[in-house]
Amino acid sequence: MQHRRNLETEPSKESIMKATALLLAGVVAAFTVSSFAKPVIGQPAPAFSATDSNGKTQTLAAYKGRIVVLEWNNPLCPFVGKHYGSGNMQKQQAEAAAAGVVWLTINSGAFGKQGHLDAAAANAYVGKVQGKETAYLLDADGMLGHAYDAKTTPQMVVIDKDGVLRYIGGIDSIASTDVDDIPKATQYVRQALAELAAGKPVSVPTSEPYGCSVKYGP
Repeated sequence: MQHRRNLETEPSKESIMKATALLLAGVVAAFTVSSFAKPVIGQPAPAFSATDSNGKTQTLAAYKGRIVVLEWNNPLCPFVGKHYGSGNMQKQQAEAAAAGVVWLTINSGAFGKQGHLDAAAANAYVGKVQGKETAYLLDADGMLGHAYDAKTTPQMVVIDKDGVLRYIGGIDSIASTDVDDIPKATQYVRQALAELAAGKPVSVPTSEPYGCSVKYGP
């Protein structure tokens, strides 16, 4: 009888497997949450590795010692269209390049979602709009977008030469699709780059990003 009671009270193999699975799920969930913690101004920018439209691996670490701009892009978003159709985005990209700044345009649209581009379509788009970015990154799994808590297209990030996050938010101060608002708006990215170049702190380190929602996958 004693032997029978012991067998009845011992955990079954199935219950042990279930408990182990739950524990592992908890660990994975905790890791995922910590991986996607919101970026903080004045702290190191999240490291990343992503493939660009030419098949080259782009990493933040590769550009240590240079200022880096990140720009979230959806070619079908009218807010993106405002800045590319007017030439404002390309002009700022060219200005940045002339100053030695790295400009990475990022598409975090998931496969099948609005604005998603494969490599060939991305290169065709850059050619069509005459983009001046350093590279166009493909982020269909959303890992890079989530790492920077990117919510809209366009959304902008500026990282200093030491890899520290100095600006995150909208490209400018007027949230509209009206091209006529561009010259009236404060161009936050251009302003941040000028201040960093002059050795000054960024006067507006954050702003509310505006545009279309980033079309992440499930």
